[in-house]
Formats: sequence, C-alpha cells, structure tokens
Amino acid sequence: MTTDTAAPDHAEKKRREAGRIEGWSIAWMLLALTLWGAFAFLMLADYGPEYGGRAACRGPLAGPSTRDAVCRDDALRQWPALLGVLALTLVATVTAAATMVYAKVLARLAPEEGPASPPTGR
Repeated sequence: MTTDTAAPDHAEKKRREAGRIEGWSIAWMLLALTLWGAFAFLMLADYGPEYGGRAACRGPLAGPSTRDAVCRDDALRQWPALLGVLALTLVATVTAAATMVYAKVLARLAPEEGPASPPTGR
C-alpha cells in the first residue's frame, strides 16, 4: 500500500464516520423534539373526566390548580413526574446538540480527496 492510496481511504473513512454520526444526531434530534412535544402536552392540555364538554382538570400551566381528588390522582401531571420528563427531554436535547457538533467537526476535519501536495517554500 502506498501513501497515495492510503490518503483517499483515510479521507473516505472519516467522511463515512461523519455521515454515521450525523445520522445519529438526526435520530437524537427527532427524539428530543418528540419529548418536547410530550412535555408541552402534559403541561398545557386539560385532562380528567369531562363535564359539559370540558375536562375537569386544567393543565399545570394552563390555569389555576384544581383541588379535586380526580385531578390529584393523575401521577403523570404532578410536578415530580413533570420534572422527570423535563430532565429526560434536556438530556436528549443536549445529546442531540453534542452529536450534531461532533458530526460537523468530523466533516470539517476530513481531508480533501486526492493526494495532498506539500506546499513549496520558495
């Protein structure tokens, strides 16, 4: 194997790795967006039994807290569970951002195609 053929193989390997990491970053981004949507739904949507066409319980950010026992029984709408969902959402978002940056850095660091000619110092 000569150095002329080793450089393109190395460059191609780096580009493939950057593409693979970029695929993972897209997957993480989709997961983060899905989790943000679920978190927003849990925070804003009304829930519980309907009375007169309207849910009995308001979302935690949509209105004042209801003291009804039916509203307190929904464990997923209580603050500890909501903060857990927020923590998972933030982990997915940070991971998506980190893998996106890593993929861009790998793509920029991949050598150009073709043999590199050393600069001539005249």
